[in-house]
Amino acid sequence: MSARGEQIGRFLKAEGWGSASRRPLAGDASFRRYERLQFKNASVVLMDAPPPQEDVRPFWALANYLGKNGCSAPRVLAGQIDEGFLLLEDLGDQTFNRTFAADPASETALYEAAVDLLVDLQQRPPPATLRFGNAQRYEVAAYHEGRLFEELFLFVDWYLPLLLKRRDADWRPELEVVWRPSFEALAAASEVLVLRDYHADNLIWLADRKGIARVGVLDFQDALIGHPAYDLVSLLQDARRDLSPGLEAAMKERYLAATSARGKTLDRQTFERHYQLLGAQRNSKIIGIFTRLWQRDGKPQYLELIPRVWGHLERNVAHPALAAYREWLDHLIPGQMRRAVLPRGARHGR
Repeated sequence: MSARGEQIGRFLKAEGWGSASRRPLAGDASFRRYERLQFKNASVVLMDAPPPQEDVRPFWALANYLGKNGCSAPRVLAGQIDEGFLLLEDLGDQTFNRTFAADPASETALYEAAVDLLVDLQQRPPPATLRFGNAQRYEVAAYHEGRLFEELFLFVDWYLPLLLKRRDADWRPELEVVWRPSFEALAAASEVLVLRDYHADNLIWLADRKGIARVGVLDFQDALIGHPAYDLVSLLQDARRDLSPGLEAAMKERYLAATSARGKTLDRQTFERHYQLLGAQRNSKIIGIFTRLWQRDGKPQYLELIPRVWGHLERNVAHPALAAYREWLDHLIPGQMRRAVLPRGARHGR
């Protein structure tokens, strides 16, 4: 048994789950691993988040906050921060995508519930310091301009060199000139808690619960304080699935109407502009991340998703507010190149 396996065994024994059966669950794009533990008639989920690559404190803190505010985030039942282990409430396997596969007619109702959860969560002032566990504290950082640029640069650091087969160019200064006015405009908007990975594969349908609690939320440990449109973009411009025609527009309308009904009227033109700006930033970032997952981490399955993300990005940059970025992309990557299949040959590290 590996040293990590021995650590897990000691943790589970100390928490009374040493005799449980263990079954791996689907992972994500991080270093975290998950297992379902079953003992007698009970089940829990083990999160194995090995330091120094991962840190369980953000998940624990945010799960506690979300739970206190009526959301169905997995309750943390036990944890070992230094070793990177959490035992979590088992919310089951009924992700939104699995629900859609079994019942395609459920799509609209589930997206409505997901939008309603965002509206409800965003009524609260964004949290600064969260308390959890045994007197632990966690500071939720801001989604500031520097971080937005850092994410955007993934597109030019990973995707462009591979697509254009050249590594001698520095595209970062050009992006800074194109994007700085947009990021400055975004900074003026009201701020909320942004979960950042709010999409169908990270949402669990809990039909036996009521209201916003019907939507189980996973993978929120990277949450920041930022723009209210970001999670709506994440939900409605999904890298992993195509929404039914007209659903994105209908859900944006639902979000705006529900937010207004709660006393936070938004200027529709400004919100749409910000929605498309954040969509372009996010989709550019995702293309870079998916390329990195192949090149650095040996996960080629993410390359298959890039064409869909390009489709989202092209719709984003059609907005007049993104004219400068659209021209920059058109110059470097003509339309036909955007459908090119990235080479799966030798990988490199950075």
